[in-house]
Amino acid sequence: MAVTVETLTEVDDEIVEAFDRLLPQLSQMAKPLDREALAQLASTESTTVLVARSDGKIVGTLSLVMFPIPSGLRARIEDVVVDDSARGQGVGAALIEEAKTRASAAGARTLDLTSRASRSAANRLYERLGFQLRESRVYRFAPAD
Repeated sequence: MAVTVETLTEVDDEIVEAFDRLLPQLSQMAKPLDREALAQLASTESTTVLVARSDGKIVGTLSLVMFPIPSGLRARIEDVVVDDSARGQGVGAALIEEAKTRASAAGARTLDLTSRASRSAANRLYERLGFQLRESRVYRFAPAD
């Protein structure tokens, strides 16, 4: 399977359909994104949305977020999702490698990502691609809606 990775720059019906299909595979809590929300995401300076295609069809996505802080430029990978029909075929690896290349080219000191322990295949992929498990605690605050 030949996989190509591109930056999301324009939102059309294909993009809206792809995100409608992919986001529920990432999280049952994910809310659908309309064309306007996707366009805003695509134009956000700190975030690069990558999409992966196989045989012309969008089969995966991730968001690469880069931000300067006093200790240097940092980068995070967020919302990695590969379509159920394309898992195990190199899509996730292609997306991650592109994110690594872009973060390195931008001068990021680190590139972080988080993953639930239950996602064993994804965790094996991340380790195979050079990510190291860190001893850390992740805290979250969720402001009231």
